[in-house]
Amino acid sequence: MAEGSEVRAWEELIPDALGLIFSKLPLQEILSVIPRVCKSWSRTVSGPYCWQEIDIDEWSQRCKPEQLDQMLHMLIDRSCGSFRRLSVSGLHTESMFTFIADHAGSLQRLELPRSEMNDSIAELVAPKLCNLTYLDVSYCSKISARAIEAFGKHCRSLVVFRRTMHPAEVLRDFDCHEEEAYAIAKTMTKLCHLEMSYQPLTTRAILEILSKCRNLKYLDLRGCWDVKLDEKYLKERHSGLKVLGPDIVDRYEQSFWNDCADSYSDSSVYSWEFMVDDEDGYEEAFDDDDVIWENENGIQLDGFQVRFYGGDFSDVVTGFDWPPSP
Repeated sequence: MAEGSEVRAWEELIPDALGLIFSKLPLQEILSVIPRVCKSWSRTVSGPYCWQEIDIDEWSQRCKPEQLDQMLHMLIDRSCGSFRRLSVSGLHTESMFTFIADHAGSLQRLELPRSEMNDSIAELVAPKLCNLTYLDVSYCSKISARAIEAFGKHCRSLVVFRRTMHPAEVLRDFDCHEEEAYAIAKTMTKLCHLEMSYQPLTTRAILEILSKCRNLKYLDLRGCWDVKLDEKYLKERHSGLKVLGPDIVDRYEQSFWNDCADSYSDSSVYSWEFMVDDEDGYEEAFDDDDVIWENENGIQLDGFQVRFYGGDFSDVVTGFDWPPSP
């Protein structure tokens, strides 16, 4: 160390500061690496300081259902009800929806794409989500206007609502999605940002939204081919509104899920062994007798091991699948 330089005792930082730093790291590092550095850092990760924002969307798309439930229980418990954001894909059990709602006193941003939520569940949990300002229920094919209306009635502070769908999911339910548009117009009048891509909507339904949601600044109508909005009308009545689409062909959006559906039908692909807190607060992931990977297959770290299951570990895969399950 250079003469006169200061010694920085990072382990002595207050937990709030450490949590702010750690929250910028990938999920795998927060749960696997940080707790092994020192007891101070382990206590910080085990407490609410890192979990004001819980974003496991990418990881949740590749884990087993039981792993997802276990992970959410652990992280929400650690947050002590102070989490402000939750982003998770493919949530499937009613018990998990109610568990989230029961601990959502501080929750403002909720992202639940591709979940198995239905109208009954939405009506059950919506009254407990009254602080939401941002809601994403994209690709949730089991909810309808009933659920939209429930969220609109109880989440009175919503300013962002995302309801993007896959074209194949909505072609048979035209009337259902028309009713969703009217439910938005009726109950979500404070919206500033609305996304309704790839839904079979009519011009009349969109005009109803525009007439009631006077604060709208952004409207995503990609793939809503039957909607015809007059530019002159928009300039005169909604001069500050940015409309995306409908005549924008998003080939990535249309082809991505079809291309990947077969690859991810098996939930064990690229799954990881799940870690459980031990009594000292450290994460125990593997037995001491486990063989550490050789350098050509992965990164070797003292005291912990990374395991991949299924598929070849190529550069393309690592770029898409990271961060993995801890």
